[in-house]
Amino acid sequence: MLCIYNNAPRPDGKMVGAQAVTLRVSGDRSAFYNCNIIGFPDTLCNDNGNHFFKDCHIRGTVDFIFGSGTSLYLNSKIFVEGDLERDPKMAVIIAQARESSSEDMGYSFVHGRIIGTAKDIFLGRAWKSSPRVVYSYTEMDEIVHPGGWSSNHQPERAENCVLRRIQMQGERRNSRYTKEIRQTTIKCGS
Repeated sequence: MLCIYNNAPRPDGKMVGAQAVTLRVSGDRSAFYNCNIIGFPDTLCNDNGNHFFKDCHIRGTVDFIFGSGTSLYLNSKIFVEGDLERDPKMAVIIAQARESSSEDMGYSFVHGRIIGTAKDIFLGRAWKSSPRVVYSYTEMDEIVHPGGWSSNHQPERAENCVLRRIQMQGERRNSRYTKEIRQTTIKCGS
């Protein structure tokens, strides 16, 4: 097992430049098997290209999987750590950087699991204008916010989001957002 760990001090929200990326992937057709990728904010930067993650453990606090690559996460565990120093109420897994519906990029999570110590986390947010993220057959603990998604306080972005949840499992399988899984597009919350 390969462990990629960012041992920089956890950002406290006061130090300028304290955030540090644990892993940046820019190559095309990159594959990661059975890896632990551990950091705080900005853990995994899917910069560009096509990436495959299988049986991985990815851990972070806010926007810890981000960028403009195209990635498939298969049988991977996402651990969301509570961000007590900054905003304990704001934990987001994905900040996907697609800016136009014509761009062919996005993230797919299949047969994974979302767990952690954070509360009311968002699956993703509209960091850029047209994010595309799909969670399929993914087990989600009670830590997931019932709304699922955040428009990043920019409601105009809700129209361009492609954010899907298909066949959810776990504690949140009966929440109000799982009734929307048959729709093709789910609007971001506010």
